[in-house]
Amino acid sequence: TRASYWLGPILIGVCHLGAGFAVFTGLSLSAWIWIVVWYEIRMLAITSVYHRLLAHKAYSSPAWFKWVGSFVAASAGQMGPSWWKGHHEVHHRLADQADEPHSSVKGFWWSHYRWLLSQNFIPSQLPADVERDWVLRIIDRLHFLPLLALGLLSYGIGGLDYLIAFFVSTTLLFHGVALVNSACHTSGSSPFQTDDNSRNNRLVAMLTLGEGWHNFHHAFPWSARQGITVVDDKVQYLPDFTYSFIQGLQRIGIASKVRLPSNSTVSAGANHARNHS
Repeated sequence: TRASYWLGPILIGVCHLGAGFAVFTGLSLSAWIWIVVWYEIRMLAITSVYHRLLAHKAYSSPAWFKWVGSFVAASAGQMGPSWWKGHHEVHHRLADQADEPHSSVKGFWWSHYRWLLSQNFIPSQLPADVERDWVLRIIDRLHFLPLLALGLLSYGIGGLDYLIAFFVSTTLLFHGVALVNSACHTSGSSPFQTDDNSRNNRLVAMLTLGEGWHNFHHAFPWSARQGITVVDDKVQYLPDFTYSFIQGLQRIGIASKVRLPSNSTVSAGANHARNHS
């Protein structure tokens, strides 16, 4: 398992190197479309499945949806579902404390990527609920195969042009997700009461389909909707594409038991002295 996990940073490093070739070769318009499409699809898998479904159980879904979503999320180079949830649980339990693997108190770049190159990269414990699902467990241990498969698919469809586009898309996606750990604990506003440095960051929210409303998320981690704030003692809603996607899943019967805080609960958790978004 450790050997499998350590392939993750190596492959992300390869993607960064591969993305650099775009400077010399240039990219076609269709390759740029490939970049955007696979950035959005894989980001959505991370936010809706790895994060809000598996890590926080903000809604329920059939097992097959967890499997498909986790396969797509793994193709982003974001490791497997057990690794991802294992680290995220520690993040919430020890947020911004010295023992947190990617604690922001150790600096922006530590929380952004340097922690991935340390012993903190291996989770201290894997989540029992994910480990009980043998399909998710296989995806976790073979997390590198979906990433390699997407790279091969890209090359098969568009040759070197699309392969480099795959590298660019994966690299941008890596940094988009990492900004939630770094920028959202150093820059932005804190409309809600938490015991950490979590911040709402509008730019990160746009790049991550709603994950940048991180202060709200730390106040209400179980909420399927993260784009909520309080302004002048009134609850307001913010752009959150991931939640819109979950609503769509609910309409077609894939998502159920969607968890949301009441307006009174949201208001009670607000920092009324500095309640801006």
